[in-house]
Amino acid sequence: MMTTETKEQSLDLVRTAALCGVHQAQLMFGQMLLDGKLIERNPTWALHWFERAAKSGNLMAVNMVGRCHDQGWGTPPSAALAEQWFRKAAERGLDWGMYNLATLLTLGEGGVRKDRLQALVWFRRAAELGHAKSMNILGGFYEDGWEVRADRTMALEFYRKAAEGGDFRGQFNLGRLLAEEGDTAAAMHWWKQVPQTATPAFLRKMKRFLEEAPATASRSFAATLPDAQSMQQEVGMR
Repeated sequence: MMTTETKEQSLDLVRTAALCGVHQAQLMFGQMLLDGKLIERNPTWALHWFERAAKSGNLMAVNMVGRCHDQGWGTPPSAALAEQWFRKAAERGLDWGMYNLATLLTLGEGGVRKDRLQALVWFRRAAELGHAKSMNILGGFYEDGWEVRADRTMALEFYRKAAEGGDFRGQFNLGRLLAEEGDTAAAMHWWKQVPQTATPAFLRKMKRFLEEAPATASRSFAATLPDAQSMQQEVGMR
């Protein structure tokens, strides 16, 4: 466990490197300010440091500028500006930029034109780079038949890749399809891994889903998940 002195030294080291123009340190310092880790949270200054790192060519910083515009961190939310920054990161090969751009194109909100076909292209490119969250979304495309012919086998394949890559939504979705096929043991294997990395909000949604499932084993497992009172506002499951 870091002592107060060690924390201050770590902060000083990162801040000094950032001031000296080290773009990776600028990205780290921006993330510290955004998260409120080792320093008081300040999204406005976080965006400032992300922008400085982005100007130096740091692709993750380019993506984070997009995230700030998308989420309204340190600036009024703007999906249109977020799209521009995500596209820069995506076109230069960053998987997270591809994923975030594809997500905006899938939703088509805030002035961004909905284009699921282009979103599919970017999710595929990110998945080819090993991006587990994109693999999970591709599973959803095949399960629901978005821009592709519905194909449960392909959905299972992508959910499995996402699950094996550590994505908790992929782990849940893989378990869900396996349970529907009657393979409760395999479903439980993946569901047990979800709480290790899932957000409290997702766990709340998962708990409710399993409580309403027809299988007794699913309802029993739901009882092992945290109570709703201890979780945050629920979010979508995919």
